[in-house]
Amino acid sequence: MLTVVIKPPKNIQIMALLLYLVPLFSVHTFQPKVNSPIFTQRVSSDPDVNRSFCTFQPLSPQDALEERLILDSTAWPETPLLPGPISLEQTSDPAHSNFTILPGRRGGQWRVGDQLEVMIQTSDFKGRPKKSGGDFLLARLHNRMLEAGVAGQVVDHLNGSYSAVFSLLWEGDAQVMLVHPFEAISVLDRLTREQPDRIYFKSLFRSGSLSEATMCNVCLRPTQPLCNYTDLRTGDPWFCYKPKNLSCDARIQHIRGGYIQNLKAKEETLFQSRVNMKVSIRASGPSNVTLKVKSNTVPSGPSGYYYQGLWRALSGTTVRQFNTSAITECLKGKVVNMYGDSTIRQWFEFLKATVPGLKEFDLHSSKQSGPLMVLDYANNILVTFRCHGPPLRFSNIPTREFRYIANELDGLVGGINSVVVIGIWSHLGTFPMAIYIRRLQSIRRAVVRLLDRAPGTLVVMRTANPKALTLYETITNSDWFSLQRDKVLRAVFKGMNVHLIDAWEMTLAHHLPHSLHPQPPIIKNMINHILSYICPQKAG
Repeated sequence: MLTVVIKPPKNIQIMALLLYLVPLFSVHTFQPKVNSPIFTQRVSSDPDVNRSFCTFQPLSPQDALEERLILDSTAWPETPLLPGPISLEQTSDPAHSNFTILPGRRGGQWRVGDQLEVMIQTSDFKGRPKKSGGDFLLARLHNRMLEAGVAGQVVDHLNGSYSAVFSLLWEGDAQVMLVHPFEAISVLDRLTREQPDRIYFKSLFRSGSLSEATMCNVCLRPTQPLCNYTDLRTGDPWFCYKPKNLSCDARIQHIRGGYIQNLKAKEETLFQSRVNMKVSIRASGPSNVTLKVKSNTVPSGPSGYYYQGLWRALSGTTVRQFNTSAITECLKGKVVNMYGDSTIRQWFEFLKATVPGLKEFDLHSSKQSGPLMVLDYANNILVTFRCHGPPLRFSNIPTREFRYIANELDGLVGGINSVVVIGIWSHLGTFPMAIYIRRLQSIRRAVVRLLDRAPGTLVVMRTANPKALTLYETITNSDWFSLQRDKVLRAVFKGMNVHLIDAWEMTLAHHLPHSLHPQPPIIKNMINHILSYICPQKAG
C-alpha cells in the first residue's frame, strides 16, 4: 500500500481534496480472503435453506425490534386473496371510478387553511363499485395559472372508497390518479417475496489471461459455491457465485446483468399505461374550489407547496431563492459530499452546470458511479459525488470503487464547513424491505458518529419520488416500491438532526410529468431548499 505523508495545509479546500484522494490509493477491507471458510459457502441440500435464501438476521436485538415496528407501521392494507386466473374486469378501472368534493363546514364557503376533502369511489371495468381497498392512489390540488400545487393525503377506508385530504392554500382543481389497483400491488408484493433476485448482476473475475464472469446479488440461491463479499464493518450483504477456475479474490469489475420477468397468466394486464396504471380518475361534479373568504392562516399537514413555481416549505426552514452568485456566496469555504444514486448525482450535475466557478477535477472515473469532483479554487468550494454500495444498476464499475455510505461517513472529518447529502432508494426497490432497513440503520449509526465528533456538520437526506412507469419500470422500480421506502427512510431518521428534502411531495405537487430524474424546475427548487439549510435566512 502506498503511504502518503501530508503536511496539513491552511486551505480547507486543499485539505478536503487530499482527504478525498488518499483513499483512492487503497482497497477497502470488504474483499474476501482466498481460503477463509467464512467467505465461501457450499450448496445446501436443505430445502428450507433454498426457500429462505434472501433472509438475513438483524445485527442486534435492537435492530430486530425496530425492523418489526417499522414493517408494522408501514404495512400496506390487507386485501383479499387474488382469484386465479386474474380477471381484469374485476379490478379497479379509473374510467368507471370517480371522486366528489365534499361540502365545506361553512356551507360552501372556503378559506385559506381549511381542509378540503374529496371522496373517491372505485369501480371495476363493468362499473360495479369495489368492496375492498388496497389500491394505490395519488392526489394533488393544482392551479396552473398560479403555478401552484400541493400533495393530498389519501386514506383507504378498505371498502372500495377512499378520502383525499388537501390543505387549502388557494383556489384550484383537485386531481386524483390511480397508480395501481390492489391486484397489481399483490403481484408486486409476491414478486419481492418469491423472486427478490429478479434483477441480477454480474462480476468479472480475472487473473493473468484467465477471466470469468459469474452472477452476483444481495442474495443468491445456494445452487453452487458462493463468494461472500458482505461488508465487514456495516454487515451489508453481497454475494457472487464462485468462478470455477478462479479465486474469490480475482473479482475486478461489477457489471449490470438484467432482469427476469416471470409474471403469471394475465398478470401483465394489471400494468397497462393509459388503462389502469397512473391514470387520472374523473370528478363526478365540479373539481374546482373557489375561495369565498380570505385568511392569513397557514395550514399544517403537507411538507410544503408550490406557489408561482416556487417551493414553500411549511416546516424546517424558509426556502430562499438563490441565483448563480448567491449559490457561490453560500457555498464559499464549504465541502459538500454527496452520496447515493443517480438522483443525487443529478444535484451534483446541476451545481456543476449552474455555478461557473465550479470546474471538474478529472478522477478518470465512471460518469455514472463516480467518484466525481468539482472545485472552485478561488472561493474555496469542493463538491464531490460517489455512488452507494451494491446493489447498483450501473455497468462496468471497478469493484475497488465499491463504497458503502456508512464507511464513507466514518472517514469524514466534518465540521461547520462540511455538508453531507445522502439519497439511497431506487436501486434497492425490488429487494426485501429488511435489506433496505438494514442499510439505513448502518447509515444512521454512521451519521450519529459523525455528528458526535463534529456537531456542526449539516446532514441532508433526499426521499424517493414518483416516476413515469412502463411495465419494465413497474416490475423493477414501481412507485409503490418507492413509496414504501420513502416511509421507511422517514421512520429510520425520525427525530435526528438530519434535514429532509421531500422529493416525493415536491414531485407530486408539481405540474410537470413524473420522472425518475425530475425536470430542471423541480431540481432548482430542491437545490434552493438545500442551500436554505446551508445558508438560512437571517432573522430580522
